[in-house]
Amino acid sequence: MAFDRYGRRIHYLRISLTDRCNLRCQYCMPEDMSFRPSAELMQDEEILTLVRLFAGLGIDKIRLTGGEPTVRANVVDLVGAIAHTPGIRSVSMTTNGLLLGRLAGPLKQAGLQRVNFSLDTLDPEKYRQLTRLGTIERFWEGLRAAEEAGLLPVKINTVVVRDYNDEDVVELARLTIDNPWHIRFIEMMPFAGATDFQTSRVVTAEEIRARIEDALGTLEPLNGGQLDGEARLYRFSHGKGVVGFISTLSHPFCASCTRIRLTPDGRLRLCLLRENEVDLLTPLRAGATLEELRSLVVEGIWNKPWGNRLAEGEIPMNRTMSQIGG
Repeated sequence: MAFDRYGRRIHYLRISLTDRCNLRCQYCMPEDMSFRPSAELMQDEEILTLVRLFAGLGIDKIRLTGGEPTVRANVVDLVGAIAHTPGIRSVSMTTNGLLLGRLAGPLKQAGLQRVNFSLDTLDPEKYRQLTRLGTIERFWEGLRAAEEAGLLPVKINTVVVRDYNDEDVVELARLTIDNPWHIRFIEMMPFAGATDFQTSRVVTAEEIRARIEDALGTLEPLNGGQLDGEARLYRFSHGKGVVGFISTLSHPFCASCTRIRLTPDGRLRLCLLRENEVDLLTPLRAGATLEELRSLVVEGIWNKPWGNRLAEGEIPMNRTMSQIGG
C-alpha cells in the first residue's frame, strides 16, 4: 500500500487519456486551445504498464478523464484492459457525454462501471455559449444511453460560474426530485489559461445551497454531513436523487484526499491545485525498470503536498485543467 507522509493511504488514480476535447468550455480552456502531438502523450501500452505498476502499490480505483476521454482512439479496448488488470476493482469515467450515444454500451461491456457527466446548464443556448461547441440534445442522448447500458448511478457535475450559470442551479437540483441522479455542484477553481475569468466568477457552495433551498426547500444531509469522497451530500425529503457540493476553495478536503493524477503526457500530479509532478513517461521510454519506476512513484506519493495554497495567491500555472484531468 502507498502512504504519504501525512498518513493518507493513496488508492485512487485519475488518468487523463488525452488533453483533447470536443468542447471549449469557457472556464476550462481558451477557444483557440492547441493540443500536444499524440507522440508526446502516453500510448496504450505505456498506460497499461503504469496501471499495473500502480495496482501493485495498492491503487484499486481508477477514473478516466481528459480533456474528453471518449475522443481517444481505441478507448473501448483500453478501458477493457484497465478494467481487467489484477487489483483494479473500480473503473469509472468523467465525460461530457456527447459521444456516449454510441459508446455507452461498448464501454459497459468492456468493464466501465460508472460515468460522471459534466453539465453546467439545462438551457440549450446557454449550453452552447458556455461550451462554445456541442448541443444539449447530444448530452441527453448520451445520458439516456448510459442509463440503458447500466452505467449507474448517473452523476452530473456542474461547475458554477457567476453571471453565467449560477441561476441555473435550481433547475439542475430539481432534477433530483424525480430522478435517481446525483447532481454535484463544484466551486470553480483557477488554473492557467483563463485565470482572470475563473477567479472573478467563483460562487461558493454555501451560496449555491442557499439559492437552491430558497427555491426548493430544505436539503437534508446524508452520511451525517460527512464527506463522501470530495462531496457533501444532501437530499430533498421527497426526492429520488442526491444533491452534492464540492467546495474545494471554501472548505478544502485535503485531510481526506486519497487521490493522485496521471497527466496525458505521463506525469504523476500529486495535487490538483499544486504544480508538483513526477515525470514517469520519460524514464519509461528510456528503459527504466519497473522497480526504478516504482521507486519514483513511492517517493512522489510520500511527498504529496497537504493541499493548495490559493489563500496565499499561489495559482497553478503550468497546466490548464484539460492538461491535467480533473
